[in-house]
Amino acid sequence: MPTLSRQQLVTLGLLTLVWGLNWPVMKTGVQHFPPLSFRALSMLIGLPLLALGLVALKVPFRLERRYWGPLLVLGFFNMVMWHTLIIVAIPLLPSGRAAILGYTMPIFSAALGALFFSDRLPPRAWMGVAAAAGGVLLLLWNEMDKLGGKPTGVALMLLAAASWALGTQLLRRTRIPAATLTLAFWMTVMTTACLCLLATVLERPRWHAPDPVAWGTILFNAVLVIGFAQVAWFFLVRTLPPLASTLSVMLIPVLGVFSGAWWLGEILHWQDWTAVALMVLAIASVLWPSRARG
Repeated sequence: MPTLSRQQLVTLGLLTLVWGLNWPVMKTGVQHFPPLSFRALSMLIGLPLLALGLVALKVPFRLERRYWGPLLVLGFFNMVMWHTLIIVAIPLLPSGRAAILGYTMPIFSAALGALFFSDRLPPRAWMGVAAAAGGVLLLLWNEMDKLGGKPTGVALMLLAAASWALGTQLLRRTRIPAATLTLAFWMTVMTTACLCLLATVLERPRWHAPDPVAWGTILFNAVLVIGFAQVAWFFLVRTLPPLASTLSVMLIPVLGVFSGAWWLGEILHWQDWTAVALMVLAIASVLWPSRARG
């Protein structure tokens, strides 16, 4: 089990805060602006920030042509599927429950790793997966009737989580000799192009000037989510073992649930509080240092 460096811990803490708060932010944003256009505009603004980051840090943009194919695969599963599916699903679900469904990703990731990538998980790691799964089930308990009436939103979120899990496994194992920032930039370019095309084809009749609330949520996503959090996540994926990087972010849906309750008035139940303990257990199972062998 890994011991996180100070840089990894700070990155993880900031990532948790930004992504956790972003669920009610996105829910608010798509109530004021068409969802695909909301995401596309966020990325169009965030992409130059990523480019400035590469320039400031003197990270090369260039990627050899022979790696374009693997990059397209990484971008499709890590970003295109995730960003497209969640932004379409969010209007159909409460923000907190959308976050919970999205963060079934560690469960998918552990299963995919064991089945297809020869990951050997110790009992402590499986305990973390079981705790995360228990937390998800508890948080969904009081929403079963509502979710049962909205199968499209549920299916989209679960498909997004499965795609993200596969993308995480592939990114962890990629042999593309490029910096994380370089990969993040070109995957964002790819995703921005796809979302702009989808927004133009599907939402053009609904386009209008964003109001102040829409602009606030769009800028939050552009600067903090696209400009920082996405790159921070890729950094963790490439510097931590797969299960550690995935289970380490399980506090995000908990923050999403409680921020949604505070911001949007979504009602909390005893299952929410119990799930907090299970999520913390899941995180501790992979991040608590192992006892040294004598």
